[in-house]
Amino acid sequence: MRVVLSLGGSVLAPELDPERVAAYAAAIERLVGEGCELGVVVGGGGIAREYIRTARELDANEVLDQLGIDVTRVNARLLITALGASVDPSPAHDYDEAAAAIRRGDVSVMGGVTPGQTTDAVAAALGEYVDADLLVFATGADGIYDVDPNVDDAAEQFAEMTPEELVEVVVPMSRDAGASAPVDLLAAKLIQRAGIRTVVLDGHDPTAVENAVLYGEHTGTDVVPAGGGEPSYWAQR
Repeated sequence: MRVVLSLGGSVLAPELDPERVAAYAAAIERLVGEGCELGVVVGGGGIAREYIRTARELDANEVLDQLGIDVTRVNARLLITALGASVDPSPAHDYDEAAAAIRRGDVSVMGGVTPGQTTDAVAAALGEYVDADLLVFATGADGIYDVDPNVDDAAEQFAEMTPEELVEVVVPMSRDAGASAPVDLLAAKLIQRAGIRTVVLDGHDPTAVENAVLYGEHTGTDVVPAGGGEPSYWAQR
């Protein structure tokens, strides 16, 4: 099974905690041990936002995107440091590098690629590029809701939805500066185009990611393309 994991910076490194990074590295190594081919895209999280905020206050707008990309790659290097010999030792800087590592049996860890593009979109694009069986967004949210649960207590979580429904839900959130979608609009559109089976879940517990990848068990949201049934690669406990 080929899997792309989008690992939010706020999940991997909300602060510099070696135990948290090591726990995620151990989970990734267990997935590899179960036969998964893995690409991991790491976000910048709060550290990236702090750098960007500071640069903006210095009127350095031309470097904002590059600062964000640099921080994602530092986070990627941190995860690589915690992984064993099966990982590509340098963060991939583009999809060709990542795909080559995955196809030769290494875990590829990467951060951002292009200014103006989030790591959500990078993960979705990588999933399409390598024809992934499964795309998992390990975020600070526990799934996809019909409206932003941070601003509406009546928000309802989707247990399952189609890629088309995902785009429909994310579009109004992307227009509202006060809203926060767990997957951005470009990522949602790439998922729709590629028809990739996707899971969006709370990634603070690495074990939750393992269970989602290996068994399809989670409390988040399944994004299921038309005609998509229970994947044959999910094992039975």
